[in-house]
Order: sequence, then C-alpha cells, then structure tokens
Amino acid sequence: MRPKKKIQTFETLATGGAAVGAEVDVLAFGAHPDDVEIAMGGTLSSLKAQGAKVVVCHLTDGEPTPFGSHSIRLKEAAKAARTLGFDDYLILPLRNRELQDTLPARRKVAEVIRKYKPATIFAPYWVDAHPDHWNACQLVEAARFWAKLVKTDMKGDPWYPSKLYYHLCSHLRPNVQPSFVVDTTGFHEKKMAAIRCYESQFIKKRSSKALEHIEVINRFFGTMIGTQTGEPFFSKENIGVKDLRVLF
Repeated sequence: MRPKKKIQTFETLATGGAAVGAEVDVLAFGAHPDDVEIAMGGTLSSLKAQGAKVVVCHLTDGEPTPFGSHSIRLKEAAKAARTLGFDDYLILPLRNRELQDTLPARRKVAEVIRKYKPATIFAPYWVDAHPDHWNACQLVEAARFWAKLVKTDMKGDPWYPSKLYYHLCSHLRPNVQPSFVVDTTGFHEKKMAAIRCYESQFIKKRSSKALEHIEVINRFFGTMIGTQTGEPFFSKENIGVKDLRVLF
C-alpha cells in the first residue's frame, strides 16, 4: 500500500492526484545497472527519506564491459540498491547493446508495471548517443500503454501510471532545458556512494573521469535552482500545480 505520508518533493508535479490503488510511488527504469543511480540517485534517496516506496528496474545487465561480467554487475547492482534503500529492484534478461522496443521486450516491461502498479514512472531521456538509452525510452513509453490493456494474457492486472517523467544519464553533453530540477542537497553523497558500488565501471577504469563529471553536472543543476546539488527531469506533458504555495 502507498505510504500515508505526503511526498512533498512531488507536490508541484500533481495534475490530479496519485493513481488510485497504486502499490509503489516510483518505478524508475534504466537501460543498464548504474544509469538510474547516476541520473536520479539523489532524488530517489530523498524520496525514501520522505517515506516513498521506490522500485528500480534495470532493463539489461549492461554486459559485456571491459572490467565487468554478469555476476559482477549483479553484485554491484544489489550493493547500490542497498545503499539507496530501494524497496525492490530487478534486472530484466534483455540484451545489452541490442535493446529495442520489440513485442517480447514490451511485454516484459509492461508486466513489471502491472506487477508494481506505480503512481509515477521514470524513463531515460529520449535523446542520447547510446542506442540502448533512447531505445529504452521508446520501450518504456510503449510498455506504459500496453500495461493498461485488457483481454490479454499478460501477467497482472491492467495498470496505467498517471505520470511519466524522464531522467538524464547521457553519453552526449546536451544543451537541455529541464522541466524541473530536484534539490538533492543532503542526499548527493549517498548517491555518489551508490555509484561507487559499480567498481567495474568507475573504479577499476582508472582513466575514467565519469565520477568527476557527475559531480560537476549535479553542482551545475543545483546552481540553477540555488542549491548545492540538483538533478534534472523532463516531461512531454504539461505539469499542473494544485497549490501555488508550493512554488514559494
């Protein structure tokens, strides 16, 4: 059941209240283990501190990589999930480097949505150099629609998340204007600790400046809203505000 405590972080995003009967507040999708943590680890940590129920779904295991393997990546993902306190997480058996919005893949993702019944879902931003990332966006969008279908042999009951937002974990350096930026001050260090759980991706590759880049990006978006750190998000739909006082 949804926690009774109101999640203040997302009050300004309300357009009609939470989805009736939602089991979890947030279901965040990423193409690979570490994408969600990089894009919105601070936001998810903040939500957990406010009592939200959070589930993360990695669409692939992200392998092969130079210093990783299937078993290593699973252990790293589990450690990162514990660090951020996810209520649940899963890794689907879709193929890294070959991720597409195929009908079998769409069914798998739709069944995840039907299982967890999230009020809000997050998907990768739709512009990226990595084909897996923008294909993941299309896959989640299509699965969101499929998840509400009736007269189907898909597992679970029909469910349509009322909100879909997009997080940014890009292999480009895009000049983007977020729909909103979440203040992650006080939660950024836990986010970075979760990212460092992926030693095969960020620690063993000593020449990588990825961690430094993440720090700079989060400080930049924090500066844009007058805070220490922030994470950007995007919406293809208008965002309604129930109570204007939340903007003051």
